[in-house]
Amino acid sequence: MRVLVTGGGGFLGQAIVRQLLARGDAVSTINRSDYPELADLGVTCHRGDISDREAVMAAVDGVDAVIHVAAKAGPGLYAPDFVAANVVGTGNVVEACRAHGVRVLVHTSSPSVVHAGGDIDGGDESLPYPDHFPAPYPATKAEAERLALGANSAGLSVCALRPHLIWGPGDNQLLPRLIEKNRAGRLKLPAPEKLIDTVYIDNAAAAHVLALDNLTASGTAAGQAYFISNGEPMPVGEMLSRMLEAAGETPRLGRVSPKVAMAAATLVEWFWRATRRRSDPPLSRFVVEHLATAHWFDLSAARRDLGYEASISIDEGLRRLAASWRPS
Repeated sequence: MRVLVTGGGGFLGQAIVRQLLARGDAVSTINRSDYPELADLGVTCHRGDISDREAVMAAVDGVDAVIHVAAKAGPGLYAPDFVAANVVGTGNVVEACRAHGVRVLVHTSSPSVVHAGGDIDGGDESLPYPDHFPAPYPATKAEAERLALGANSAGLSVCALRPHLIWGPGDNQLLPRLIEKNRAGRLKLPAPEKLIDTVYIDNAAAAHVLALDNLTASGTAAGQAYFISNGEPMPVGEMLSRMLEAAGETPRLGRVSPKVAMAAATLVEWFWRATRRRSDPPLSRFVVEHLATAHWFDLSAARRDLGYEASISIDEGLRRLAASWRPS
C-alpha cells in the first residue's frame, strides 16, 4: 500500500513508518521539519504544517491510506495553537482524503477525550465525552476525534485509536521531562497508588498497522474508537520509578495533597493567562487531574476487532529502554 503518515518524524510516527516499511509498504510523511533519517530509509518526505490546507492536499495526493498521527500535545493553555494543529489539521486531512479518493483513514486520538476528572477503572469505549475539559489539548483532541469519526462513510473508512502514555526507546518528551523533574526534586505525586495504563511504543505502532489492515479488509472497525495500552495497569508511582531506573536515575518521588496540588495548579494557570504566555506552564489542572486519578482501560474491543495484543510486556520494554538509554 501507499501510506501517508502525518507527523511521521515524531516518536510514534517514526515507529509506525518503520513497521510499514518492514512489511513492504510505500510510505510518505508530512512534517514541519526535515527528517533525513526517514529519507535515507526510502520515505517520501513532504514538508509542511497540517494546518496548511494546500500542504496537506499535496501530501495526500496519490496515496491509498492515511495514518493521521500529527497533533499538538501538552499542558499548554494557549488554545489557538491546539485548535490549528488538532482541529484544523484533522479537518484538512479529512477533506484531502475525500478530494483524492483515499479510502482508509486511521486517526490517532487520546484517552483524555473521555476523562471527566474522576477515576476510570477498566473503562471501555462506551464512556461519553465530558461536558467540559480542563485544558485545550483534551478539548481539541475530542473535537478532532468527532471530526474524524464523523467522516466515516461508504467512501472513506475511518477509525480512531486512543493509545495511553506511550513510552520506550527514542522518547524525546515524557522521559526527558520526567528525568528533569526528578533531578530537581520536583516530582511530587498526589496519588502514587492510583492505577494507570501505559503502552510501549512498538505496541502502539502495531495497533495502528492492525487498524489500517482492518479498514482495508473487513472494515469492522470503521466508525469506531479503541483504547490501546499494554493491558498491565500499574500504580503511577511504581511505573514512573521503574522508567527512571531504566534511565539510570535514582527515583526521588515525593507526595503532595491532591487539594494542594490543584490549588497550586489553578494559581499557576491564572498567572499564565494573566501574562498571556504561550509556553507550557510548570503545573496545570490537566496534569494534576491525571496524576490524582486512576485511568486504565478495557481492551476487549481492540482485541476483538483488531486482533490487538501487546506483544512486548512492560518488563521487556523497560529492558529495551535501559539498553537504549545506557548502551553497552
